[in-house]
Amino acid sequence: MHKSYQPLKPATNKYLQKKWDQTRYEEHRNKLSTARPIVDTKGIRTPAHVQLKLKKLQLQDERLVTIERDNRLLSSKLSDIVRSKGLVDHRNHYPERSLNAEKRRDELLQVANQNQAIYQRITARESDYRRQLWLDDWERVVRRHDDIARYPRAVANKQKSKRRVKFAGSDSGQSEKSSESNSYSDTNTDQEVEEEVEKKTEENKDTLNE
Repeated sequence: MHKSYQPLKPATNKYLQKKWDQTRYEEHRNKLSTARPIVDTKGIRTPAHVQLKLKKLQLQDERLVTIERDNRLLSSKLSDIVRSKGLVDHRNHYPERSLNAEKRRDELLQVANQNQAIYQRITARESDYRRQLWLDDWERVVRRHDDIARYPRAVANKQKSKRRVKFAGSDSGQSEKSSESNSYSDTNTDQEVEEEVEKKTEENKDTLNE
């Protein structure tokens, strides 16, 4: 077999060369099997909180506790029903109660007190305008109008006609009486107007002479 071996380099003895090459190859294989990598190519170690999910276990325990509590309540209710022969409390006459009645009452009292304080401030406030001066000024203006006017101010109201409208179906006697009364009232008003005009003219003359 050593005669058919072809070494990489020329050798005088093929048998020995094959033996040496075989030992070197075995040593190389042993070194490869025992060699360790210089670079750490391992994956990241999984954290403990990922491997063991404590929150999930806690939620499961709480859920089991609530289920057990509900089961105990149901069992107690069933036992009460069995002992009481199935009596059911179906009366719903409960008094109406508000949870925030006191708070709303306090807010209403606060608003009422604030409104009362605002009202007192408004009523206690005195006006900045002098009303008496305005009244005195208006009285002077009215007197000047009366002095300047040719006729008194009440003449226009007295000059209004007080004649009544005659209807076709009215009686002749009533129409005559109404006409007489109208004529009498017209004469009276005319006389009063003339007297007032004369008085006014005399007063104006006196003021001018003064």
